[in-house]
Amino acid sequence: MECTVSWTGDAGTRSAMGFVAETGSGHVLMMDGAPDAAKPENGGQNLAARPMETVLAGTGGCTAYDVVLILKRGRHRVERCSVKLTSERAEKDPKVFTKIHMHFTVAGKGIPATAVERAIALSHETYCSASIMLAKTAEITTSFDLIET
Repeated sequence: MECTVSWTGDAGTRSAMGFVAETGSGHVLMMDGAPDAAKPENGGQNLAARPMETVLAGTGGCTAYDVVLILKRGRHRVERCSVKLTSERAEKDPKVFTKIHMHFTVAGKGIPATAVERAIALSHETYCSASIMLAKTAEITTSFDLIET
């Protein structure tokens, strides 16, 4: 896997702290830094997600993918799945994630709560590389709602 991240700030763009990531699979992701009131030339313009937001989003995508796949492999009729991640970061640099809570909402027909609980645990403990990496610095907790459709 590879990715090239390039600063766009010196290319005449609106944000002095914009970046474009080009993934090895051929996709493009824009990122921007947070605005800096004290030194506007060092801040972004809030034109795209912050880099650490993309880390959180990638973790959510990784774990939601696992949960859906595990449930489907168990022949459960999953119709919807989402995960809301909330986090806290260290106050001093490096401002790593210190707490992450993942709240899943799974909807489908006849899915046992134990299957959802197991899928989340398997993702969190075995399959989701992103959350397993982040667990080195962050306390990760999970919860879920199961909606019968």
